[in-house]
Amino acid sequence: METQLPAEDEEVVRAENLRKTFTLSRKQQRLERTSFARKVAVDGLSFAAQRGEIYGLLGPNGAGKTTTLRILSTLIRPDTGDAYVCGHSVTREPQKVRDAIGFMTSELKLESFFTPSYLFDFFGAMHGVEKETLAQRKQDLFARFGIDRFAEVKVRDLSTGMLQKVSLVVSIVHDPAVVIFDEPTNGLDVLTAKVVTDFLLELKRMGKSILLSTHIFSLVEKLCDRVGIIIDGKMAADGKLKDVCGEMSIEERFFEIYRTVRGEEA
Repeated sequence: METQLPAEDEEVVRAENLRKTFTLSRKQQRLERTSFARKVAVDGLSFAAQRGEIYGLLGPNGAGKTTTLRILSTLIRPDTGDAYVCGHSVTREPQKVRDAIGFMTSELKLESFFTPSYLFDFFGAMHGVEKETLAQRKQDLFARFGIDRFAEVKVRDLSTGMLQKVSLVVSIVHDPAVVIFDEPTNGLDVLTAKVVTDFLLELKRMGKSILLSTHIFSLVEKLCDRVGIIIDGKMAADGKLKDVCGEMSIEERFFEIYRTVRGEEA
């Protein structure tokens, strides 16, 4: 099932005033060093991403990046607000959103006794990809990421880097219009990370829209057309990278914004 891409300059993803809270257990309260039983993970977040660009959500750990991407991927529902992917509401049309996206996270767990070849075919069938198309995509993607030599090796016997590659190709088996990555290079060695980042740029050239979360400044500078800086669940800055940064590096600009939001002196 192939999702039709929107026209040029059209908003592909739009988040509107998203808010999400979680109940904390007593153990979590101790870890968070708080006496409050509720945590606001995302607090009135709004932003938009267009076709053929890479939008980066940048922020420290616990800022709300992963929660935001999970809402966009329909894995969790917002308490209030809504988001739209290719014009479909994540709260009212979750299946249409799932058809339009590929979601990649380091937390994706693949069954240890299956092979990459079997998993690719399984997820392809689940997405309704025609057999001939599926076979060609498998050949192309497995060759691109060096999975072809490990196609019949069970997941439990694969290296961490190879597992990440398999997770990636499985997540885009249906050629989605929108690709969502939570920390795309997290835990990868430098060679595998280079393969992944190069592929993201190739997807962009193909007109795909890519959303990624990261805390790595160099990744934002290398890949992103737009950036949203999230601090404590709120959008502190949002726009084209050059407009957000001005003459500063993204690292310098981030810490300037962070100090302002937290009320800290330079």
